[in-house]
Amino acid sequence: MLRQYPLTKAQTISLFEKYPSPFHLYDEKQIRANARRLKKAFEWMPGFKNYFAVKALPNPFIMKILKEEGMGADCSSLAELVLAAKSGITGENIMFTSNDTPAEEFALARKHGAIINLDDITHIEFLDKAVGVPEMLSFRYNPGRLKEGNVIIGKPEEAKYGLTRDQIIEAYSIARDRGVKRFGLHTMVASNELAEDYHVGTARMLFELVVEISRATGIRIEMIDLGGGYGIPYHPGDKEVDLEMVSRLIKKDYDELIVGNGLAPLEIVMENGRMVTGPFGWLVSRVRHIKNIYRRYAGLDASMANLMRPGMYGSYHHITVLGKEKLPHDHKYDVTGPLCENNDKFAVERMLPELEIGDVIVLHCTGAHGHAMGFNYNGQLRSAELLLRENGEVEQIRRAETLDDYFATLDFEKLEGFKA
Repeated sequence: MLRQYPLTKAQTISLFEKYPSPFHLYDEKQIRANARRLKKAFEWMPGFKNYFAVKALPNPFIMKILKEEGMGADCSSLAELVLAAKSGITGENIMFTSNDTPAEEFALARKHGAIINLDDITHIEFLDKAVGVPEMLSFRYNPGRLKEGNVIIGKPEEAKYGLTRDQIIEAYSIARDRGVKRFGLHTMVASNELAEDYHVGTARMLFELVVEISRATGIRIEMIDLGGGYGIPYHPGDKEVDLEMVSRLIKKDYDELIVGNGLAPLEIVMENGRMVTGPFGWLVSRVRHIKNIYRRYAGLDASMANLMRPGMYGSYHHITVLGKEKLPHDHKYDVTGPLCENNDKFAVERMLPELEIGDVIVLHCTGAHGHAMGFNYNGQLRSAELLLRENGEVEQIRRAETLDDYFATLDFEKLEGFKA
């Protein structure tokens, strides 16, 4: 079910008096409720924790809220490790899963006591030489043709991530010989997947691999990370993933394969980001121009720099025109931004109410991979992020960029003496 935008047109217009348009707005109450639902659905799992994928919404105010709801942080870069620490998330509440990783990032992960999840068999030696191997180590598994991916993350056999089945068996033996005492296993093979059987199949695949690793090496896996990738309803007609059904079916496989082979308890964790915050964020913009040529265009004051997904993947984001919700959708528009790129479009030939300059446009489901994927092409400045608190007040949790921010890394004084 698509979540309704939580403010009225009048409330939104009042925000424009304080904050420049466009901006991203997040709903704290709904985020907290969703975090609790996820936790409850999988409460039978030993040691269950969701490591929120920081890449989805790297804002410490949101991360602190999720920490209060019992979540950790899944990090993949130096900046994300710093954000986790600033949010009060440390130790094994951090999962560090990266690829093509520099030594200084492994060093910071070790300093924070994070669980390090290696992406390649050669990284064991690299990590050992750089900062030494930790007591606990995890490996990312790439099943190749044994598991289908999807359009966003691609086919596993074409992905740059993880170890093959043969490599992962060898990796555990190498790690044990180098002094590792505790072991984890991870995979991530799809993104924004709504099919429940896909997620159940991923869990079963890892349970089977745990059994195989135990038999081949004698190593007992302590923790598995089922990855994330749980989808959200971007279209009004989409259904949410039935978390409770997924949980019941995973438990059946856990009892058969893990309990049945004497490998329990096995801690089970996840790294969902999109499904935690995605439905509870909105990009709020205004119509700047209406253009009629071969098509009718509604030009917004937001651009692909504020929401990359439609231009990058052709992804659908539902559009609400505040104050015109009940009017017939009888006009066809390409909804665009001001970038000098023809894929700077939020919607193509979308049926909407007749639009006018100044109309308030809300793009739904931008609470993950929205602001986070922003950029500065054409000198576009990144927008503010606002949080609708549980008490109904709106608080700015990231200010909009200014020209001073954009030019901060340039030294114009040196330009006067520069000779091309």
